[in-house]
Amino acid sequence: MAETKKNLFEYTEDSIKSLDWKEHIRLRPGMYIGKLGDGSSPDDGIYVLVKEVIDNCIDEYTMGYGRSIEVSIKDISVTIRDYGRGIPLGKVVDVVSKINTGAKYDSKVFQKSVGLNGVGTKAVNALSSYFKVASFRDGKVKEAEFERGVLVKESKETKSDGENGTLVTFIPDETIFKNYHFISEYLEKQIWNYCFLNAGMRIVFNGKSYISKNGLLDLLERNTNADELRYPIIHLKGDDIEVAITHNNDYGEDYYSFVNGQHTTQGGTHQQAFREAYIKVIRDFFKKDYDASDIRQSIVAAISVRVVEPVFESQTKTKLGSLNVEDGGPSMRQFILDFLSKQLDNYLHKNPTVADALKKRIEQSERERKDLAGIKKLANERAKKANLHNKKLRDCRVHLNEEPPAKNKQEFFATQKETTIFITEGDSASGSITKARKVETQAVFSLRGKPLNCFGMSKKVVYENEELNLLQHALNIEEGLEGLRFNRIVIATDADVDGMHIRLLIMTFFLQFFPDLVKNNHVYILETPLFRVRNKQETIYCYSEQEKQAAVRKLGSKPEITRFKGLGEISPDEFGRFIGEEMRLQPVILEHGDHIQQLLEYYMGKNTQERQEFIINNLKVELDTVEEAVA
Repeated sequence: MAETKKNLFEYTEDSIKSLDWKEHIRLRPGMYIGKLGDGSSPDDGIYVLVKEVIDNCIDEYTMGYGRSIEVSIKDISVTIRDYGRGIPLGKVVDVVSKINTGAKYDSKVFQKSVGLNGVGTKAVNALSSYFKVASFRDGKVKEAEFERGVLVKESKETKSDGENGTLVTFIPDETIFKNYHFISEYLEKQIWNYCFLNAGMRIVFNGKSYISKNGLLDLLERNTNADELRYPIIHLKGDDIEVAITHNNDYGEDYYSFVNGQHTTQGGTHQQAFREAYIKVIRDFFKKDYDASDIRQSIVAAISVRVVEPVFESQTKTKLGSLNVEDGGPSMRQFILDFLSKQLDNYLHKNPTVADALKKRIEQSERERKDLAGIKKLANERAKKANLHNKKLRDCRVHLNEEPPAKNKQEFFATQKETTIFITEGDSASGSITKARKVETQAVFSLRGKPLNCFGMSKKVVYENEELNLLQHALNIEEGLEGLRFNRIVIATDADVDGMHIRLLIMTFFLQFFPDLVKNNHVYILETPLFRVRNKQETIYCYSEQEKQAAVRKLGSKPEITRFKGLGEISPDEFGRFIGEEMRLQPVILEHGDHIQQLLEYYMGKNTQERQEFIINNLKVELDTVEEAVA
């Protein structure tokens, strides 16, 4: 037996495996599209697949071909049509099925494009149960169909009266993306960003037309509340760069950064260069050495740059690394500094009213910071001591803000996307989650009963309240989102009145002091089953009364029904499946036009007549539902 075991681990020629392109993508999808997910998060794989196809359409538009793109998503089927040049008919199959095959290695054909590695549509093809591509070019059409990357049908070139361009239809493979669904708000945001970055281009999504005339100015107008802006949005454009800047009354810094049309959600060298250059220009203009945090407090800014051969830190292109700067060309830092030093300085000189409003915002932040200084120092000292043996936090091993290792960067980035902290109530609930969690990527923070209602309070309360201060430190968000330690912040409370109240109190804390966490889609609600229905052969977990009734009908003969009143009642063995691959998360989404302070006033302020009426009306609906269930 000893000899057999030794041979199992022997490293020989037989140990070396060669995978073809589609097998490698399907075996290691994280290297190509980041994390898989089920669609509950905007960076889940199914949205990356949509993006990879649209990126090719955008690159056509950028090169001057095609003025519109049509996107249709029905259930799980995605169809995207552009009106560019169309793939050369003789290469239709190769372009979507041969790795490192494409036109974007030739900078004369595609300049400053986002798709550089010849991987995008191949990954979509390999990770789709069905994939079809059709190229319309000069009165002819060529089609090919695939299943999980395998060519199953290829047509000959035939005549067509269709306009030049490319049509792609695909269905993400359900064996890879488990129980997935598309969330329209994420898709709409993705499509709006394409429009903001390509002013004048029209995208038709499920029959609705999207177009932007003013680029990043429109982006900031859509994502801010006009009555909270301290001064009109500053909008500046130059060769290969566009910025929009304003300040509001929120805490923190809010950035939207883009490279060659790609939304770099994790920032990178261009975003950091902007933050540094902005500080220098403001100090030079006002001739005062303001603290950097005071200048950037409450800033809302968007920056878009176009460069030749950008270097991203992963295939999903969410963070810009270095640049392949041409000989004699400026660095990204110098490029942005030169632009702002001239354009922003000129703007402020020409618009003294805006400059005065900006100065007042900076000095207000300075006063607030100094007022907080004393209590902040004491609170941080307490938090530092508590962190040495913080019983509230059961930490994980990998964090979002860690630098990747030299090897296996792509897989490390995919793991970082999975980092999650569960905020729970009480020891029993946190005990079950702690025992069931994945220690590598899942952490648990345990609350002591109901947290403070923070609505209308100043940030001073974050430091005065020990529990909120410890939570702030566990997340590492005191200085902004750049140090955020977890990609997903999951509120895990009981499905009863007290649990719902705690959920609202935590959301109020985030919206009041750290709204960027919600705006950037980091906050979720954990859905756990309300019922367990089982017989000797099968167990079904149900998340609603309707699911319970269906389970009873399926199992028949009076199955055992358990109602879970709290998370602590679910055993760790059972809990493992609810925070693993089958985890159901409900994202906390701020819809366009939502006014944070008005929302908080309505739900968390004084007991208004409107809220009373809302509760009464919705209680009636719930009672009707119960009566129907009883009947």
